[in-house]
Amino acid sequence: MDLHISLDGRGDRTDRIYRQVRDAILDGRLRAGERVPPSRELARSLAVSRNTVAAAYDRLVGDGFLQGRAGAGTFVAMPAPATGPRRAPVGALRPSPRWAAVTEALRRVPPVPPARYDLRPGHPDGTLFPLATWRRLLARSLRASSDYGGPAGLPALRAAVARSVGLSRSVRASPADVIVTHGAQQGLDLIGRVLVEPGTVVAVEEPGYRPARLAFEALGAHVVPVPVDGSGLVVDALPRSARLVYVTPSHQYPLGVPMTMPRRTALLGWAQRHGAAIVEDDYDSEFRYSDRPLEPLQSLDRAGRVVYVGSFAKTLLPALRLGFLVAPASLRPALLAAKRLVDWHVEPAAQAALAAFIDEGLLRRHVRTVTRVYAHRHDLVTAAACGVLADRFTLVPSSAGLHVTLLAAAHVDVPGVVARLRDAGVAVERLAGFHAAPVPDAADGLVVGYGTVTAADLPAALDLLDRVSRRTG
Repeated sequence: MDLHISLDGRGDRTDRIYRQVRDAILDGRLRAGERVPPSRELARSLAVSRNTVAAAYDRLVGDGFLQGRAGAGTFVAMPAPATGPRRAPVGALRPSPRWAAVTEALRRVPPVPPARYDLRPGHPDGTLFPLATWRRLLARSLRASSDYGGPAGLPALRAAVARSVGLSRSVRASPADVIVTHGAQQGLDLIGRVLVEPGTVVAVEEPGYRPARLAFEALGAHVVPVPVDGSGLVVDALPRSARLVYVTPSHQYPLGVPMTMPRRTALLGWAQRHGAAIVEDDYDSEFRYSDRPLEPLQSLDRAGRVVYVGSFAKTLLPALRLGFLVAPASLRPALLAAKRLVDWHVEPAAQAALAAFIDEGLLRRHVRTVTRVYAHRHDLVTAAACGVLADRFTLVPSSAGLHVTLLAAAHVDVPGVVARLRDAGVAVERLAGFHAAPVPDAADGLVVGYGTVTAADLPAALDLLDRVSRRTG
């Protein structure tokens, strides 16, 4: 393998080669059993005599760092010590204050240890993903893909997305309206980059999606939480100075309530009067178990104030990192410029595979299949919430998505329940963690996901929730 050695400056060249090869071994860049360059080849690349390199190698062999194998070459003889690889200097550089605050906020989110039953929200079942079909489509796309893509995305995928969301969600979109992204989070970042200046007031739902709030704060926005009730975002509580409103109207995250039609109309009217933009995050409304979905804000909007954000993380796999924006024409040039500067484009072969997956009717078939699976799990969780758990938790009615929210009774120690469930191998999230500020115990609860736990395992997980919350309440 290539090995960088610097011979700049004065001094013994043999000693310099010796020390730099030794350091590469000690800090793990050269691993035990790896072959080092032949002395003749390294001498040629360094423009020194072969004897100079050979002398350095002889010292390394004598000190036990290298060993020669007749007819094979020279190899690293020892593993790196347990101290690990070398690190960059700590340095005197510091991030800007707002990035330091965002970093600290993310650091406060505790890591989730491996759990036997993962009841966290927002995680689909990866075992349901049609891997063999995707592999076939991706292989075909790789054979045909040979160039960079544009920032808007492949035309075939943009056309497929426009047709798909037009049919399934009545979103009004042509291929030109669609921008392909690395998931919904990049979509939010792009929107913030073109609409948010330092100090811009951004309204978000409370409780709500923490990564969206942090994304806007990182761009310098003044983020204001706005309460949610049984009808969705409380429009009358919006600050008059807000210039961007982030909402999840189809399936409020995390409560699960849909925004009613009167409330949707009120929000669109408010945005028009105040010159504000609305970001509509439609993150998992493909999975509906009852009730007809209301029209998205985007299809009701007649003034071009709504940017629709979609993702394939829940319908397919989060690891694919594929999402999209449907944006008004007035924003598209700036969004495309931001996309070009941030990462240029989404990987073309994956885009082509997804376009084929949609066009061949495979996405529609997959969504129908997994919706039946998730509906059964949804029924198991809601039955437990309305049955054995009803004296400690109140179910927030929800007929879509991959989670439900349980509001805790006053006597339930929610932090204790979460901690004891974690010890028992069950991962679940507190509702309080979705609030921007501390909340009273009366407003706390659990957000219970059922995307990754099978119907066969859910009864055992819910039984643990029942037993732990009885002891903790």
